[in-house]
Parts: sequence; C-alpha cells; structure tokens
Amino acid sequence: MNEQPPAPSLTVSLVLHHSPLPRLVATLKSLRAAVDEARGSGALGETTLWIVDNSVDPPYTAVARETADGLLGEAGALDYRFLAMEENRGFGAGHNRVLLDTDSAYHLVLNPDVELAPNALAQGLSLLARDPGIAALNPYAEAADGRREYLCKRHPSPGVLLLRGFAPDWLRRRAARRLARYEARDLCDGTAVAEVPLLSGCFLLLRGRPARLCRGFDTGYFMYFEDFDLSRRLRPQGRLVYAPQVRIVHHGGYAANKGWRHVHWFLRSALRFFRQHGLR
Repeated sequence: MNEQPPAPSLTVSLVLHHSPLPRLVATLKSLRAAVDEARGSGALGETTLWIVDNSVDPPYTAVARETADGLLGEAGALDYRFLAMEENRGFGAGHNRVLLDTDSAYHLVLNPDVELAPNALAQGLSLLARDPGIAALNPYAEAADGRREYLCKRHPSPGVLLLRGFAPDWLRRRAARRLARYEARDLCDGTAVAEVPLLSGCFLLLRGRPARLCRGFDTGYFMYFEDFDLSRRLRPQGRLVYAPQVRIVHHGGYAANKGWRHVHWFLRSALRFFRQHGLR
C-alpha cells in the first residue's frame, strides 16, 4: 500500500514597525483560521509563523510579543517565533531574515494589516500544487469599506506614480484609463487565474525554492518597490499570477498618506527601481 506524501510545509513572515496592535490581532486571528482550514483540506502540513519586529522599541516589542503570545501561545494554535531586530534594515531585510533561513516548500510574505478569508491559504496552496509553473501569486483584495484594490501592476512610469500617489482627485479621475492600465485591471477583472507582470508584497505567496534562488528581496530597498523588483527577478523562475479565488481584506494606504518619511522612502526606492529596471 502506497503512503500519501506529506502535505507541503509553509513559512509565514510578518514584519512589524510600530504596527497598530488591533490590526495585528485581526491578522493573526484570520491567519490561524486560514491555516486550520488549509490543514483540514490536506493542502498544508507543517506551518511556522515568524513575527519580525523592526520597531527597535523595547516597550512596543514587549506589548507586541505579549499580544502574539496571547493569541498563538496555546499548544496547537500555530507554531510561531517572535524575533526582535536590533536594527531596522527595512521591510525586505526583515522578511529575508526568515525566507533565506528556511527550506519550506512555500513562503507567505504577509503584512500586519491584512485579513485572510478562511479558505485563502487552502485555495492558494492548491493552485500552486496543481501548477508547478507558477512561482508566486497575489490574491483578490478589498479595502475595509468593500472597495476593490488592485494589487497586481504593470511596470510603472514616473508620471503614473505621481498621479496615483500625489495628484488631486479631479486629476486622477481624468487619468483613470492610464491608472487602470497600470493597475492591470484588464487582467484582474475576470474570474480566472491570470498571468501578470508585477506582484504586491502585502500578501505574496511564493514557491520557496525559486524565491531563495533569487536571494529574496533586494535589501537596497528600505521600503517600497522591493516587491516589484523581486517580481522582475522571479519571472525567469516561473509565472506570476493573480488568483481571484484567494481573497483578503487589506487595510493599507498610500505612502503620501503616511507622512514625509514614507514619501522619502517611496521616492528613493522608485529612483532605485527605475535605475535597475528602466523607464517605460
């Protein structure tokens, strides 16, 4: 009698930087439920969550660790580790600290402002298992108010980035067709899996080996555009797809709404991306 092969392993990395704890609680609860459903369906085996705290703020770290312990500390809830970094080297470096030191079949890059549908992991992992030509995927996303968010993108231009991040509403409305093309809406408005050029890092489900062959994120990006850069480097390893059956709610926002430091990081990273990958 042939034994069934073990279900694939998954590592999840979640990077904090003074992240609101109520959002973190919602993320962890939804992740735990999604892991339970994926395990129950047979799509998932050993699972480890790493919470990487880039805050370099002992009082915040203590409360964040206590919050995670309260939700995940009981036996069998979810195997997790909490890692407080001594230096904040950025979003990508925090995720690489986990991604490059594990050998799991799959890896999920997850923001602490995302809530997963209960079947999100089961659907995403089943798709990756059926189609080994896929290197990574993004889900269908909505904002908290139910508005559609388009995570997948085409190669940006400086003009599109300025329009999307900093232009007044009336100007964005006049440029709606141009912005829709950047957001790959023509590729992501259907109900079928679609190949896309670039993926977002707020929920990025990766096949582990290709991501590690690419050495993960380029840590020269402190924040922003490291997901686009990784997408470009992943494409020779396999297809990047939008998977509408995988669903999340994303509570994030634009850099321009987060203060001058985020604007600075955004513009610096955009310049690096264009230097590396060119203008379109």
